[in-house]
Amino acid sequence: MSDYLLRVGKRGEIYTSKEVRERVGIKAGGLVRATVKRGRLVIEPVPTVEELLGDVVVEITPEEAERLSEEVQREEGVYG
Repeated sequence: MSDYLLRVGKRGEIYTSKEVRERVGIKAGGLVRATVKRGRLVIEPVPTVEELLGDVVVEITPEEAERLSEEVQREEGVYG
């Protein structure tokens, strides 16, 4: 475990260093979750869908895509 001193701005913004962001995986434009646990602030990155899925690739034919689309539309009462 490492400790870092971070600066707090006039309006309460917490400024992190590049090293801290890289170590925990916080990316520009990303989301973080802030949790208060026993009087302590815990900030952690929220993974993107792409990060959660990794290299998952699904291949289907146009016919399969059409069949699935029709199936979903039937279930929603939009088709046939």
